[in-house]
Amino acid sequence: MDSHHSAGNRRDAAGTTCHHIGWAVHDAVGVITLNRPERKNPLTFESYAELRDLFRALSLAGDVKAIVLQGAGGNFCSGGDVHEIIGPLTNMRLPDLLAFTRMTGDVVKAMRACPQPIVAAIDGACAGAGAILAMASDLRVGTARSRVAFLFSRVGLAGCDMGACSVLPRLIGHGRAAELLYTGRALTGDEAFGWGFYNRLVEPADVSANAMAWAAELAAGPTFAHAMTKRMLHQEWAMGLDQAIEAEAQAQAICMTTGDFKRAYDAFRAKGTPQFTGE
Repeated sequence: MDSHHSAGNRRDAAGTTCHHIGWAVHDAVGVITLNRPERKNPLTFESYAELRDLFRALSLAGDVKAIVLQGAGGNFCSGGDVHEIIGPLTNMRLPDLLAFTRMTGDVVKAMRACPQPIVAAIDGACAGAGAILAMASDLRVGTARSRVAFLFSRVGLAGCDMGACSVLPRLIGHGRAAELLYTGRALTGDEAFGWGFYNRLVEPADVSANAMAWAAELAAGPTFAHAMTKRMLHQEWAMGLDQAIEAEAQAQAICMTTGDFKRAYDAFRAKGTPQFTGE
C-alpha cells in the first residue's frame, strides 16, 4: 500500500454504489449521470442527498482525477421534481424547509470543495436546480438547442437559491444574472455561449463525448496543481487583492515542490511531452 493511502485520507470512489444517480469511473474520469430521462432527469430528495454524499466522498478519492456531470436522454436536468419535491415542500413547516434548503446548498458546497474539475455536459432542459448544478461545475459544454433557466421566480420563489446570487454574477456579470434570476426566462444555447456561461458549444450528438475528452485531458494533466487552481478560484472570492496574491504565492510554491513541475521542465529540455502523475 502506498503512503498516501496508508495515511488514511484516501478512498477509491470507483466502488461507490449509487441508487438514484448513475456513477461510473473510466480511466480516472468519474461520470455522474442524472438518469430519469422520461421526466427530463428531475431531482428528488434522494438524488440531492446522493449527489451531496458522492461529491463529499470524491474529496478523498485518489482514483478520480476529473468529473463529468451529464443527463440521460437528451436533457441535462429539469430541476426539482414537481410532484416529489415541490408538492411536499408546500406542506412543510419552516424547520423542515430550512433543513431542505440547507441540504440542497450542501450539494453546491460539496461540488466546490471536491478537488477534481467538474465538466458539465448540457443538452436540452437545464432548469431550476439543474441550472444550479451546471453553474456550480467548473466547465460547461452546451448545445445550441439547450435551454438554461433559473426558474425560481416562476414558482413564486427568490432567485437566491443554492448560491446563485453569489456564483452566477461572477460567471456572466451582475446585470445578466439579475435578468435571469428576476425573470426566470430561458437562456438559449447561443446566448449561454456568448455570455460566457458555456465554455464550448457543440452538436447534441457530441456533447457527452466532448465533455469526456475534456475531462480526460484534465485528468492527464498536473492534477495536484489543478486541484490547487480550483481551491484558489473558490477561496479568493472572499479575499482582497493583497491577500489573494500572498495566498497564490504560497499555493504556487507548494506546487513547485511536486514531481509534475520537475517532469514538465525535464520534458521541455528533452523536447518531449511530460507525463504527469498528480504528485
